[in-house]
Amino acid sequence: REGDGCAPAGVFRIGRVYGEGAELLAGARYPYHQVTSRDAWVDDPENPLYNRHVRIDPGKPVPGWFEKERMRLGDPAYHWLIEIRHNSDPPKPGFGSAIFFHTRRGPDRPTAGCTAMARAELEQVIRFLRAPANPLYVLLPADEYAKYGKPWGLPAFGE
Repeated sequence: REGDGCAPAGVFRIGRVYGEGAELLAGARYPYHQVTSRDAWVDDPENPLYNRHVRIDPGKPVPGWFEKERMRLGDPAYHWLIEIRHNSDPPKPGFGSAIFFHTRRGPDRPTAGCTAMARAELEQVIRFLRAPANPLYVLLPADEYAKYGKPWGLPAFGE
């Protein structure tokens, strides 16, 4: 649910990579979008664009809701984002939005539902991703992982 502070459990497709750089990391080959001051990710369940990336055309004025939904620039935690396509196809208002892999703020700092890691590890994931492989993200409670891991061919914990 929106605002519950929990990471969603399930199997999710990986969306594109978003970042502040003009180009994706050297060695990375994955769909990429450079975030600018005209980009937003809507987390307001009342907005018809809920849980969607929106870029406002530079020639148009920004709507009233835009400032609250603007994607952050200059924040090291969000320099690179990998979209986790949770509640995306189509999004259901209030069921959670803006779930990403991003850089952690510290080893003991929780996120509001995202998956965070050290920047070097995040960059390694970005370089690993290949769109033709249709990458998935599996995030399950331990008992569910134990139940489905082997039948689904998932690695054992600690591998």
